[in-house]
Amino acid sequence: MNKTLLLTALGFLIFPLAMAQPYQPNWESLDKRPVPAWFAEAKFGIFIHWGVYSVPAYRPVAKKRYASYAEWYYPDVMHKPGKGKEFHDNTYGKNFAYRDFAPMFRAELFNPQEWAKLFKNAGARYVVLTSKHHDGFTLWPTRSPYNNGWNSVATGPRRDLVGDITRAVRAEGLKMGLYFSILEWETPTPSREEKPYLPKEVVQKYRIPADQYVSGHIVPQLKELVTSYQPAVIFSDGAWDETSDYWQSPAFLAWLYNNAPNKEEVVVNDRWGKDAHQKHGDYHTSEYGSDDEKVGTGHPWEENQGIGGSYGFNRAENLEDYKTSEQLVHLLIDRVGRGGNFLLNVGPAADGTIPVIMQERLLDMGNWLNVNGEAIYSTRPWAGAPKAAAAAAAAGKEEKVGVVNPNGKVYYTTKGSTLYVISTRWPDLPVTIPQLPAKANLKVSMLGTDKPVKVNQKAGALTLIPPVLSPNALPGRFAYVFKLENAL
Repeated sequence: MNKTLLLTALGFLIFPLAMAQPYQPNWESLDKRPVPAWFAEAKFGIFIHWGVYSVPAYRPVAKKRYASYAEWYYPDVMHKPGKGKEFHDNTYGKNFAYRDFAPMFRAELFNPQEWAKLFKNAGARYVVLTSKHHDGFTLWPTRSPYNNGWNSVATGPRRDLVGDITRAVRAEGLKMGLYFSILEWETPTPSREEKPYLPKEVVQKYRIPADQYVSGHIVPQLKELVTSYQPAVIFSDGAWDETSDYWQSPAFLAWLYNNAPNKEEVVVNDRWGKDAHQKHGDYHTSEYGSDDEKVGTGHPWEENQGIGGSYGFNRAENLEDYKTSEQLVHLLIDRVGRGGNFLLNVGPAADGTIPVIMQERLLDMGNWLNVNGEAIYSTRPWAGAPKAAAAAAAAGKEEKVGVVNPNGKVYYTTKGSTLYVISTRWPDLPVTIPQLPAKANLKVSMLGTDKPVKVNQKAGALTLIPPVLSPNALPGRFAYVFKLENAL
């Protein structure tokens, strides 16, 4: 009898604990978590790659995807024969080690409030900062015993950059997120022991003991970031060599979903192990269009790209290596029209300034969004979009996603019963939308002008005849939006 009472009492104690921890450390449980609604509403964010690699800020430019990444200076420029290594040896000297760049990363002109205002004026709704890239250098004063002063408070800027940017971004009303690399080049994982990213003498000097790397360094750093800064986004990266079990990802995410101070807000990506990409996580990722064929409307996703071919500032890039403002606006429209978000990267210089051309691109996007943002924010793809657009989107063919007509490409987004029709060129000719039934209470307008839009509804199609406007009266540049209220 006493034993039965004891077991019953223990059951009453254990049951509330189980109820308070709804997410278990396995993907079956973690994948059931609802994605916080804010992420799908935000649509547009700013990525920031900034660190020690911003000092040399160099890699030979190439057109191939990933080939111009200046943030990979440590393994791919310094330690690989070729033009990059010649640059390093001639500029800094053959005995100049990567860690010698840290004192030169001073951020002496860094003004986090100016950054945050720029991002807000660009129309972004969230910001994601590289708290630590693959070189292991942290932009906050980590407590890890294996960091050895390799952070922005112990050297270089002598300040908590994560904290500074987080406070400034939130003061502007934006969500703040953090990128975190679970890979560090100086510590090879099991599958990289025979082929490390860096020379063996560098690895031997700096590597973290294998039995402490994940449990004693990576996971504690992640928890530090969560408890100290409460990021709304955790963008994990570098997991491609090992499985999520090796990285202890399910256990960390269960802790995050159950115990984070902002657990109702935080969202995470899919880069938690080579078995997780495009399968798990709150949202899936595509990088410079790498996964266009895999993303769709079935799961939240995000495209991330730099304005140029690099994330970290690359001084070797020229004007022709940068996307135009028009191209960036069209990328945003394309990704949102297919159900995704767009995370656009800027690469600040080591002194803390954002290159002027990047500022211009951001402000151009902000000006367009000031006029047309309601066709982007909080929208959803149109399930009834003309088949040409839907088929191309399913095939991941960026150049064919919009319905091509004499006016350029046409994209569609929806919000409730409102349909937005977005043309990438000024529609000199009427825009016809097939498969759209006539509605007696339909109201049509063009964003940015009060001039009337003529409408012709017949034969199961709707034709929009744009207003005649002088060039000075055009509502912005880059793309033009018809708003069809009560169309759906």
